[in-house]
Amino acid sequence: MIKRILQQKITERLFKGKIIVLLGPRQVGKTTLIQSILNSLSLPSILLNGDESDVRDMLSNTTSTKLKAIIGKHKIVFIDEAQRIPNIGITLKLFADNIKDVQVIATGSSAFELANKTNEPLTGRKYEYLLHPISFFEMVEHHGLIDEKRLLEHRLIFGCYPEIITKPGEEKELLKLLAGSYLYKDLLTLEYVKKPVILEKILKSLALQIGSEVSYHEIGQLVNADNETVEKYIDLLEKAFVVFRLPAFNRNVRNEIKKGKKIYFYDNGIRNAILNNFSSLNTRTDIGALWENYIISERMKFLNYESIDTLRYFWRTTMQQEVDYIEEVNGKMFAFELKWNPKTKIKFPKTFINAYPSCKMDLITPDNFETFLGIKE
Repeated sequence: MIKRILQQKITERLFKGKIIVLLGPRQVGKTTLIQSILNSLSLPSILLNGDESDVRDMLSNTTSTKLKAIIGKHKIVFIDEAQRIPNIGITLKLFADNIKDVQVIATGSSAFELANKTNEPLTGRKYEYLLHPISFFEMVEHHGLIDEKRLLEHRLIFGCYPEIITKPGEEKELLKLLAGSYLYKDLLTLEYVKKPVILEKILKSLALQIGSEVSYHEIGQLVNADNETVEKYIDLLEKAFVVFRLPAFNRNVRNEIKKGKKIYFYDNGIRNAILNNFSSLNTRTDIGALWENYIISERMKFLNYESIDTLRYFWRTTMQQEVDYIEEVNGKMFAFELKWNPKTKIKFPKTFINAYPSCKMDLITPDNFETFLGIKE
């Protein structure tokens, strides 16, 4: 079994007087992770699944007295798919305020649903975590650096979802099912999504534009939708952990792009499944985009799990000068070019160097990427 980084972090926060909220996309291993934690503790626990109608009835519009009756002598309450439960934020608040000797863990696959419902009621009452697809660091810990680097091309094509990693030979079929689960189980059940065909077209458009600046107006023209609809649907895709945005960096240069954005996928396999393209790397024309998406998404996992507070950007001017990826930590800047070919000769734009002379700059390739993703030399 692949051990997840969050297992120890969550275990250390148990019985500290706060609700544990674990967010993350479907099939990323949230339930498996929590069950692994519960098995290691050997404390009486109860599992309540928000997908079941009777559980939803019991936990919505309830009282602390009723909750005490439901949990009995159990010391841990695990509420899976908590976003399905009406008024779940108020219910969790009742646990936090009135049943302090019981640890509640709630998981959900939609930040839009669960985070929105718990933010206000649980202010100061929760520890919140985001579980990603399995990270490069976790796989190195599982079977070693050499083996994982040998699988790099496979990861660029099929991604890092637990089921994809643990069931070799079934990747294509499983990814197609997984991509469908993303679209049809989470997003299309929301009342805000009234045009599922447009949502699918937007996803394909985003999948084709990895590494390029995204224009809501241009996407709208492609999918026959207005800018507001495009922005709303992309926002939902982000809150369902399908994609994430990278904004443009601008400070000193007159012709820097001010409001630009790039959009990446949380997982390469999902991106390729949307395009139904699982071709090997030596036949592809999008290897640069795959590498960029993989590195930036893996870096995001590392920063999240290490609780490193970092501002993240790309940089570009109207004259097409560009820097792939920038981080700003405590006022210090770090710039990176992400190139699949290690022999690529790269020069950072003079405009950027002159504008930000104190910025540390580096090239990330398959020869050195492991240190960028948290593996110590």
